[in-house]
Amino acid sequence: MLTYLAKRLAMMVPLLIGITFISFLIMHLAPGSPTDLAADLNPKMSEIAKERLTKLYGLDKPLPVQYWNWLKRLAVLDFGRSFAPDGQPVLNKIADRLPITVTINLLSLALVLVIAVPIGIYSATHRGSLFDQGTTVFVFLGFATPTFWLALLCMILFGVILGWLPISGIKSLNHDQLSAWGQLMDYARHLALPVILSAFTSLAGMSRYMRGNMLEVIRQDYITTARAKGLPERLVIYSHALRNALMPVITILGLSVPALIGGSVIFESIFAIPGMGKLFYDSVMARDYPVVMGGLVIGAVLTLVGNLLADLGYALADPRVRSS
Repeated sequence: MLTYLAKRLAMMVPLLIGITFISFLIMHLAPGSPTDLAADLNPKMSEIAKERLTKLYGLDKPLPVQYWNWLKRLAVLDFGRSFAPDGQPVLNKIADRLPITVTINLLSLALVLVIAVPIGIYSATHRGSLFDQGTTVFVFLGFATPTFWLALLCMILFGVILGWLPISGIKSLNHDQLSAWGQLMDYARHLALPVILSAFTSLAGMSRYMRGNMLEVIRQDYITTARAKGLPERLVIYSHALRNALMPVITILGLSVPALIGGSVIFESIFAIPGMGKLFYDSVMARDYPVVMGGLVIGAVLTLVGNLLADLGYALADPRVRSS
């Protein structure tokens, strides 16, 4: 197992370099540059000033040289400085935004598991019942409903009409004057809608995965044997069938690790949450290359880690994977 893990870790290094190279190339081949954007916003900027700005950013060098210089800084975890007027180190910007995005997505993921797994189990063990038919309709509604449209409806209902929940940001204006418990509840009220809506988009699919896996497992011969021995139905389902039915779900969870960042762009833009998704979107629009590359590197690392966790799950469950 250690040999298998060492091989997988060794393969991650060239993969990460390849991903960053392709991302760097595509980003710099896209039309427009940071200096063009600065010139558009300031009509008084002369060509000389524009050339000085290009030289300051290091954009006057050939692309291979720019990529090599960026790669050398990355080796010491130096992501450079943002091209934005604040000029902050990219690592500081990411460190400020990343906890918010990860918190929202982890809460959403936990909510999905708590709701989707029981729904999938009950639908599989009561196939064709009114509950199973109702969840099937719910799944189709979940797949068909545009997320941004549902988010706007919830903002109008719970934020504007009922006034129960805030509709933007992560804290109130008087947040610093609140007690510790009050600040915690203030965060909870601001994150309620983004977390629930983020979970809603994954709930339908995950419950269907769980239902399908459980249906396949309870048809196996060893489940029939367990029932023939007279074991209680609850013991058969939750002790014998559930573990095997959860394996594909665990694999999907491992592959969803990259979505901890990339999947937050829509919610953070709608609810004006200062997270990684909004930072990445704003950086792409501003051609802020260092910040974009920093976000891409973190996304690539999460993708590789997610794939590694999924492969390790397969290897632990199936010895044939380790031997191959």
